[in-house]
Amino acid sequence: MSSTVPVSPASAALYIGLMSGTSVDGVDGVLVRLSDTQAPQVLASASLPMPENLRRELLALNRPGDDELARASLAANALARLYAQAVSDLLRDARLHARDVTAIGAHGQTVRHRPDSGYTVQLNAPALLAELSAIDVVADFRSRDVAAGGQGAPLVPPFHAAIFGAPQGRAVLNLGGIANVTLLAPGLPVRGFDTGPANVFLDAWCQRHLGQPFDADGRWAATGKVVAPLLEQLIASEPWFALPAPKSTGRDLFNLQWLDDRLAAFDGPTPAPQDVQATLQRLTARTVANAIDAAAAHTQEVFVCGGGARNAGLMQELAYCLQRPVHPTDALGVPAQQVEALAFAWLAQAFVQRKPAGLPAVTGARGPRVLGALYPA
Repeated sequence: MSSTVPVSPASAALYIGLMSGTSVDGVDGVLVRLSDTQAPQVLASASLPMPENLRRELLALNRPGDDELARASLAANALARLYAQAVSDLLRDARLHARDVTAIGAHGQTVRHRPDSGYTVQLNAPALLAELSAIDVVADFRSRDVAAGGQGAPLVPPFHAAIFGAPQGRAVLNLGGIANVTLLAPGLPVRGFDTGPANVFLDAWCQRHLGQPFDADGRWAATGKVVAPLLEQLIASEPWFALPAPKSTGRDLFNLQWLDDRLAAFDGPTPAPQDVQATLQRLTARTVANAIDAAAAHTQEVFVCGGGARNAGLMQELAYCLQRPVHPTDALGVPAQQVEALAFAWLAQAFVQRKPAGLPAVTGARGPRVLGALYPA
């Protein structure tokens, strides 16, 4: 599926951004004209579903298993081929050629994120993507920040600041598998951090009980009720929620085993599956609200991007917990599904220009660093 805004080729810098997030539901891509003096101009966008066999393998690779090195390499190659298909679709729809594009920014698929141990792993095959696309590829954006003592995430706050800055206090919330927030306020440094699970539990619990990859519009959650004692136990039992920023997380911590352990320890009546789903939806909204209230109580409005922005039930929960206006970033002229792909096109441009793109105040790195590694076409 793709969309395009017809324009004629020009000498301005054109970049492609590709993103497959922790929800592992697909690949989003944009072909964008970037300028230091004008807002990004999206020339084409594309979304490809993650093939089910690849999705299962990528999820499995988040856990220790047999023959991981070979399996990870094969999965990375398969992902690079899916990226290459997205690039081909973008070029076709924009009526452009590979030679017109300066570089591709490709984040890869996170399967391990342990900055506390000094490493982060995004499966990717950027050399293969460069070979298939005939375009320079910038990849491995997180490692340099982690090497400098940072969390390696979130990486998008400087991009959010560049395109969503406002005279009033504003938060930009990305809801993928994990939720991360960027806090923007006049006269204050840009701040950002992960807040905890977003879709990771909602999708996994829905898959387990309904055999569906996600709870469309939160309709299943709407048939249940929030189990307040369970919600409080889920929050109170996890020390990570109380950690100060900078902080980031992933499936290494928030996974079905985490949830199963806490459900087993719950001392109330066994909740129905739909009640657990409703409680997990509230968990996402509540932990986001707790984080924003603690770090930036002056925030006046929240704009949401990522797959969670399409979940009407989750958006309602956020408005309830935040007690502030909550809108998708579409209201600011940037479709919610395009924001992260746009960010990695922007990060690729920063690398090409050798501009430090990380924010030490966000990640905790020792200083600004140029992020990424180049794989020439």
